[in-house]
Amino acid sequence: MTSTNTALTGASALTHFDAQGQAHMVDVGAKAPTHRIAVATGRIQMRPETLALVESGTAKKGDVLGIARIAGVMAAKKTSDLIPLCHPLALTRVAIEFESAGAHVPGATGVFCSATVETVGQTGVEMEALTAVQIALLTIYDMCKAVDRGMSIHDVRVAEKHGGKSGSYVVG
Repeated sequence: MTSTNTALTGASALTHFDAQGQAHMVDVGAKAPTHRIAVATGRIQMRPETLALVESGTAKKGDVLGIARIAGVMAAKKTSDLIPLCHPLALTRVAIEFESAGAHVPGATGVFCSATVETVGQTGVEMEALTAVQIALLTIYDMCKAVDRGMSIHDVRVAEKHGGKSGSYVVG
């Protein structure tokens, strides 16, 4: 993993705790708004027959990827309702993309998901991107579980982020 940003420099880098060790929402009021972007990725592993149903659009519950895309967008918008210390954000863009997991992990059978989330604000959108990926993949699981209960979700992570005081971070 390569980063254009420095790693954590000890416990003082944990911003969701005050001097007494109590959890709190970080005060971002004095921070200047900047254009912020985060991309999160992950994949769902499934049997080849299940993937064929998803790709053909013939799954019993309908357009699996279309529904998962909408679920991911909705999840990004609701992140602050799910993660207690996240700020509610005015998102300017949420894009959910799907492709074959084999394009990213040789031999993998399943769906790779990428969520790009943007805002102009005082705090980043990494949590929104991560939430979007997880919910999109969980939606795929929900829609396909009748034919493949052995599906599994893997490798969910922030692939890149840009903007704000800490600058850019890109997984290499």
